[in-house]
Amino acid sequence: MADIEIRNLHKTYPGGTELATNDVSLHVDQGEFMVLLGPSGCGKTTLLRMVAGLDLPDQGSIRIGGRDVTYLPPQERNLSMVFQSYAVFPHRKVRANIAFGLAMKKVPKDELERKVAWAADLLQLTPYLDRYPAQLSGGQRQRVAVARAIVMDADVLLMDEPLSNLDALLRLDFRAELKKIVQHLGTTTLYVTHDQVEAMSLSDRVAVMRKGRIVQLGHPITVYEEPAEKFVGGFIGSPPMNFLDAAVSGGELRIGDQRMAAPAFLTESAHTAGAANGGMPVTMGIRAEHISLVGEGTGAGLEARVEVVEPLGHATLLTVDLEGQRLKVQVPSTVRLDPDQSVALRPDPEALRFFDPETQMGLSA
Repeated sequence: MADIEIRNLHKTYPGGTELATNDVSLHVDQGEFMVLLGPSGCGKTTLLRMVAGLDLPDQGSIRIGGRDVTYLPPQERNLSMVFQSYAVFPHRKVRANIAFGLAMKKVPKDELERKVAWAADLLQLTPYLDRYPAQLSGGQRQRVAVARAIVMDADVLLMDEPLSNLDALLRLDFRAELKKIVQHLGTTTLYVTHDQVEAMSLSDRVAVMRKGRIVQLGHPITVYEEPAEKFVGGFIGSPPMNFLDAAVSGGELRIGDQRMAAPAFLTESAHTAGAANGGMPVTMGIRAEHISLVGEGTGAGLEARVEVVEPLGHATLLTVDLEGQRLKVQVPSTVRLDPDQSVALRPDPEALRFFDPETQMGLSA
């Protein structure tokens, strides 16, 4: 095993001036499962390919286990990679696919067979060793690709969206298998995905990328609950975080004509800024599961109107209109509501997050 040290990597897309990665620095600890998460075009796969040696940076450096590998070819970096498209050889049986890298390194036959048997057993592929990939399911083919990677005893395991070609049920099953396998191996892993559920469930830490930069790095629960900027809150979570335009004035948060108590740090900021009569504008973020219903007409909540009711089985998801702004509210499945019905909402004050409307950056005490 080895750590990965990425320092100030710049990479420009071929033939253009747009940066694929913009001054990216990241340290992956030895044995850590790090996930690069972000939308298409954010630079996460380019960053992974530079670690792999498939692309070279314009500036910056990459060290694996303390060794500078920035310009070394892939075969000299002692790493393995699992691709999105399986990349198994259709004309080779499973046994030969798993053994391919070992055979290229001219590993002795007895050692090769021992490692293939070990990986096949770990990934539940032993009954399929003499089959061709066309005789396997998508999940089995992806397990072949993972087996081929782990037999190499590499310092680092790289994965580029390995579950994206699987259907929903297979993805769920294989995600759990993959986490167990990586925990068993203890291999330093860098994993790329645009799926925030994968990132949350698999990672020790997650690096959220946007426009070639890492905009937040941390434990997945911390990133979920305390987004550093509006983009992160809106990208992570299903449904994503709700955002409401509000204003702070006189110790209150004003959402349209409705009021709720403002946190002390916002009240102080509004006072310091000398906010005009309209108050200091803020963007308020709250997740659907942190909003509860209270008795209508009691004056204890924010009055809203139900637009859409979506039963999910374990819960019900409401889309409501609050002063002309839409938000999602998750309520217990036992709650029965109809469109156009009025409700009173109580956001959990401890779960409220606030952002600067201009910079989109988080505000905190």
